[in-house]
Amino acid sequence: MKERNRRMMAEWEPQHCVQLTWPHAQTDWAPMLDDITAVYQQLSRHILQYEDLLVVSPSDNPCPGARHLQCNTDDTWARDHGFISVVDEWDAASPQSDSRSSITLLDFQFNGWGNKFPANQDNQINRRLFDAGLMHGTYEPHLDFVLEGGSIESDGHGTIFTTACCLMAPHRNQPLSRQQIEDRLKSWLGAERIVWIQHGSLLGDDTDGHIDTLVRICPADTIVYTAGDSDHPDLSAMEQELHTLRTMEGLPYRLLRLPLPRPLYDDGQRLPATYANYLVINGAVLVPTYAQPDLDRQAMDTIQQAFPDRDIIGIDCRPVIRQHGSLHCCTMQYY
Repeated sequence: MKERNRRMMAEWEPQHCVQLTWPHAQTDWAPMLDDITAVYQQLSRHILQYEDLLVVSPSDNPCPGARHLQCNTDDTWARDHGFISVVDEWDAASPQSDSRSSITLLDFQFNGWGNKFPANQDNQINRRLFDAGLMHGTYEPHLDFVLEGGSIESDGHGTIFTTACCLMAPHRNQPLSRQQIEDRLKSWLGAERIVWIQHGSLLGDDTDGHIDTLVRICPADTIVYTAGDSDHPDLSAMEQELHTLRTMEGLPYRLLRLPLPRPLYDDGQRLPATYANYLVINGAVLVPTYAQPDLDRQAMDTIQQAFPDRDIIGIDCRPVIRQHGSLHCCTMQYY
């Protein structure tokens, strides 16, 4: 029998396309629809300079040049309702057939970050995309398990990073234990180990601590992470924790600190602004900025160190952060 080796790819591996689920007047974006649409238009233009774009919207295609699925949606956070891609690589020594690899599209349940928001229509997007022939790969449903793309990071070599505060949060997968959740992730994502980050959270965050707001995995065993301030003492504990982490070869990671944006508020509420929620695409990294030139530049320069061979492009995400997300949250890459 052929031996299958599965792995979740790193985000800097060659991509086929990026998905956007477009904002519209029946979402929470309604009071600021013009502002957020302008951000999505800018984001689309940059993506299309480097690779294909797939747009989901309930109306006609809002983005010339993109492939399109017309589908009703509850919201726009493609990272969390989109497919999670893995590659299945078959043993080259198998006598049954030549070696080959194929993409498998894992469809998990999205329940609005622990039933905080409606998500029924968003849960139907993946199947609609697949049935319409817009996705390449094998469909694999796991709709009895809640897993959001923003809650996991892969180095592409068998290590999956996540946060305990998210995957163990109420209304996700209880009464499963941490070990039971870890066993499932290893099986489905092809991981050799799961690294659980125990500390770290942002004021105003409603994802229960998605790792893509805090800690990002980069090439060459590099970790880019959000550094703390006096309002975020848990980020200092997270930084100390990151210094204790080791690669599978037993070596320390190269750590690069990202500044925390100065406080941003909406109706008096602190917003979870972060530079860590950047998007890696073919040939570029799109970085959220917040009209804070000194910190925006510092963040972009730090991310350039992690991705020295890519263009670094800033996108003003002040409209996006008003709904507590940023560029990585808005998008999902496919391989």
